[in-house]
Amino acid sequence: MLITVVADYGTGDLAFAEVRQTFAELLPEARVAALSVPPFDTVGAGFCVAQLAFGSGPADRVIYANVAPRQDEEQPREDNAGERLVAARLPSGVLVVGVDSGASLSFLADEGVPLHAVKVADAGSQFRSRDVFPAAVAGLVRGDDDLLGDVVPIGPAPQRTVVYTDGYGNLKTSWFEAPAETGTTVRVRIGDAEAEAVVSDGVFAVPAGQVSFAPGSSGWPSGTGGGMKMCFELLARGGNAAQLFGFPPAGTPVEIVG
Repeated sequence: MLITVVADYGTGDLAFAEVRQTFAELLPEARVAALSVPPFDTVGAGFCVAQLAFGSGPADRVIYANVAPRQDEEQPREDNAGERLVAARLPSGVLVVGVDSGASLSFLADEGVPLHAVKVADAGSQFRSRDVFPAAVAGLVRGDDDLLGDVVPIGPAPQRTVVYTDGYGNLKTSWFEAPAETGTTVRVRIGDAEAEAVVSDGVFAVPAGQVSFAPGSSGWPSGTGGGMKMCFELLARGGNAAQLFGFPPAGTPVEIVG
């Protein structure tokens, strides 16, 4: 079994090691991998959850997401309370368990995946993803569906925004359709930065020094039919698109202005 922890602890952070040790105690048969997103980045986490959950891999895998900025209420919180834990079993067999914060589960919900409240405390520790939630994850892995409560409403994922920046500086977006005909040069605005990009059917279908706006390596089957939804991404061939656009955080709108 593979458990992938998607969290904003920070690359190489002690928190990942502690969560891994907790799962090693509760589910010793599992391998645990860690994937870090920037602090409080629920959009990036939600994109990663969907990409991993809908992508290829072993059926008995778990995506465990914890980005919990505790921004669901503005009033002081008692006993380190925060956003609730929710879960879904996909038809493929994949189990997704995550904190219902921001867009963390929105890309999944947009494809019609029902997400259930998990009957577990949402308080009791600052570090709930180590001290509180793993036992519920282990119970769900072992088939204890009595832990699943009602289906809960999940807000929609942000459309036409940056959703993730990869290690090469490519900007993956929630544009799922071409903004213009293939071969058209468009002007793209992200935040305060603008640059020209060529709409293409492949990210490398431009010469060195130019920016392409094309379906990249990320996407998933549409839950409403119609085949695959491919995420368009901005790639500066021979350069760094993220740097070109001022390193925009996930959730920043990607606009076509000309």
